[in-house]
Amino acid sequence: MTDLQGLVLQTNRAGVKKLRAQTGQMLRALIEMQIVDAAGLIHRVQTAALRQGIASETVVLPDRRFDVSAHQVGPTALLWRLDVARTADNDAAGPATVYPTLTIGRGGTVLWMNAAARELAGGRVRSLEDLITDPPLRPGQTHRVGTDGTAQDFVINVHPAGAGREEVVFVPKPTPEPSLPEDMGFETLPVPLLKVSPQGDVTNANRCARDLLHADAERDRSLSDLMEGLGRSIPDWLADAAAGKGLGRSEFLRLTRPEREIFVQVTLTRVVEDGKVLLVAVLNDATELKSLEAQFVQSQKMQAIGQLAGGVAHDFNNLLTAISGHCDLLLLRHDPGDPEYGDLVQIHQNANRAAALVGQLLAFSRKQTLRPERLELRDILSDLTHLLNRLVGEKIALDLRQHPALPPIRADKRQLEQVIMNLVVNARDAMSKGGTILIETDHRILNTPLNQGRAHVPAGAYVVVRVQDDGSGIAADKLEKVFEPFYTTKRTGEGTGLGLSTVYGIVKQTGGFIFVDSTPGRGSVFTLMFPVCDDPVVEPIIAPEPPRPIPVRHGDGVVLLVEDEAPVRAFASRALAHRGFRVIEASTAEDALELLKDAELKVDVFVTDVVMPGLDGPSWVRKARQMRPEVPVVFMSGYAEDVFKSQGARIEASAFLAKPFSLTELTTIVNQQLAIQSAIERQTPVQ
Repeated sequence: MTDLQGLVLQTNRAGVKKLRAQTGQMLRALIEMQIVDAAGLIHRVQTAALRQGIASETVVLPDRRFDVSAHQVGPTALLWRLDVARTADNDAAGPATVYPTLTIGRGGTVLWMNAAARELAGGRVRSLEDLITDPPLRPGQTHRVGTDGTAQDFVINVHPAGAGREEVVFVPKPTPEPSLPEDMGFETLPVPLLKVSPQGDVTNANRCARDLLHADAERDRSLSDLMEGLGRSIPDWLADAAAGKGLGRSEFLRLTRPEREIFVQVTLTRVVEDGKVLLVAVLNDATELKSLEAQFVQSQKMQAIGQLAGGVAHDFNNLLTAISGHCDLLLLRHDPGDPEYGDLVQIHQNANRAAALVGQLLAFSRKQTLRPERLELRDILSDLTHLLNRLVGEKIALDLRQHPALPPIRADKRQLEQVIMNLVVNARDAMSKGGTILIETDHRILNTPLNQGRAHVPAGAYVVVRVQDDGSGIAADKLEKVFEPFYTTKRTGEGTGLGLSTVYGIVKQTGGFIFVDSTPGRGSVFTLMFPVCDDPVVEPIIAPEPPRPIPVRHGDGVVLLVEDEAPVRAFASRALAHRGFRVIEASTAEDALELLKDAELKVDVFVTDVVMPGLDGPSWVRKARQMRPEVPVVFMSGYAEDVFKSQGARIEASAFLAKPFSLTELTTIVNQQLAIQSAIERQTPVQ
């Protein structure tokens, strides 16, 4: 047995005795003892064996015949058989057996034929194609040769004869199928191998195969008992392979081992042993490959869910804006003593709860509005401890262990507190009988990148937060799903399945990493890693107090409202009109630009949606600013402010209002934009 470079890895007794073969020797040195062109012969046979699984070639010499066969036993190993057959009488004038031989020229024309060749062909032939029935010629391989109405199999060997000519020797093939040699180290080969009958019975398995399959040599005699998951009947697959269909094509199957999931790549080769057709199955452990494939599919699924969550959240924000906005308008017309007032308050409160749920969806899809700042995590956790103690209850103890010199990080304070609270609440729910929740901080420096699961953490300095509980833990098959939205390990009605997905979205949007380790019955550990904030501390510049904005009097402002959602546009128009503004409505950006062509139309502020059919908010405002550069603008959107900023460069004199918003929030931001614009106009000198 050799590797693909021809280095002898193992030899049997016959090889040592007849050829003086030794481990570590090169195959070429052994064959050069028999023929001159050893390199060419090895190349031809090895190439054919790697392509077809098995190949052979015979070299006919005056005093002997040299047979070479190779069988692929794995992706990097070949099993060779070298036979030297001498003629019956070496002292005779010529060999006892004369094989049909002919000489061909460069164009394939037959120049000479010996008597055996003429007898085989029934006379002279002009070209080789007149003799073989399955052209083109494949040196060293079996061809069907037509002779007087009959056909016979020959192995055709080609040897250079000089001056562009080649000598072609026809060697009769004794058997129609190559036979697998006896054991030849089958048991000790370092490649898992099985011999399987076409019916699926395992007739032999070497030591590597038994170790991989955890199979008993006496009990496990069927391939169907050892493997599953092909997607079709295993006996049908084996029957096709025995008939020569699909050979060389690998299939992936799952072993039936109960303790862990193992996948194997199985490649079948058809052979004949003692006159019976057998299949040799070469096995490769493909567990890691299938794991990487599953991780990639999971990543694609999470990305798709994130995009869906972001789109759903945007549409819900539009609906909630209309619901809560019209509720605000109704509340303005009812006193607390009215019978309907309590119902309106309930509608308003539940709309706010729905808005919080939508916020969690945006957090998972990483499309929420974050306001990152330089934070001292030690101070935040210390301040948060009082609230966390009330959340966990009396049966559970909260243990906070802080690193004495923790560097600052850059994050949104409110969202970071939400992350810690969600993790602590999850830990509390996992400890129904009580216990201890440990919150630990640390400073970690990675000199080399860290690869953990699908995450690649670059080298650098990180602040690490660990939230550990000694609760029930998470099963291994559920561990990779805990960050999926709406997936929960709690009982029905006890969780929304958005807690950990929200944590995941906030941490990733902040630029951090999150990992989970869990042992059923012993608890779980969630590890957060945030990059250290290296930004220098900027001393606040004491600037003179700006002039106080002068509130706009009712009826002083003209608002151009551009919103494609009719319910949102109706609420915003009524809310602004209720505060004394004159409102001009447009359902599209194109309609708004058409209105602005009227030079006599006075507009004090634009209020526009960001994402609309046709021109989006920033695009139409840039065109409008060419005609009216002084008009301030309020952008409103159900997406995050980051999505608005990604539409293009920042637009001057603009403000952002996230949906859903209330009547007060809308009118306040419009007043602020008008007041700032009024202050700028007062400071501009008159030419």
